[in-house]
Amino acid sequence: MFGNPPVDAAAPAAVAASSTSPKRTILRTCSSLIRVIGVATPQARVRIGLLVALTVAVAGLVSGWLEPGSSKAARRAAAAPTVQTKKVGKLGVILVNSKGRTLYMFVPDHQKKVTCTSNACVALWPPLKIKKGHSPTAGGAAKKKLLGVDKSPAGYRVVTYNRWPLYTYITDTKPGQTTGQGIPSAGGKWYVLSPSGKVIRKS
Repeated sequence: MFGNPPVDAAAPAAVAASSTSPKRTILRTCSSLIRVIGVATPQARVRIGLLVALTVAVAGLVSGWLEPGSSKAARRAAAAPTVQTKKVGKLGVILVNSKGRTLYMFVPDHQKKVTCTSNACVALWPPLKIKKGHSPTAGGAAKKKLLGVDKSPAGYRVVTYNRWPLYTYITDTKPGQTTGQGIPSAGGKWYVLSPSGKVIRKS
């Protein structure tokens, strides 16, 4: 007699808009953890970094993670110099990768070979890899003559600078961040490098 109540066609859209997507939730979680790192002790930074690494790994399984235009951004990054430079606060001019992310050296490498090879280490400190048959390039104040390549025991090739294998840090999510500077992790300390190849130990 009364029939079905009228359906508001805009209601589903409103509900969808108000709901939180998995990607947005993950990004908010990572952002919150990274803010905590700024005031945490070195030991706590490492633990939080591991948690961020796990969160990012989960994010890779979320459908729709890649947005329109991401492939274009990837092509631009691929065309940029492998190692560039950027002025970052009190640290001055330091080495960064093609996306502007800070590059670090690992003290136990001793300017000889890649020693960050365990799954746990690589998850926190992704090495700056380069494909076979390709040579690293320099940009900004980086010096081409200091670039090199070292083969990891895992088989991939890692870019070196002044014989130091180069790595990024998982909690550096934007250009100019240096949350890994001077922290003890994976059995040694990590520092940024100057364009001359000198280790910068100040924080």
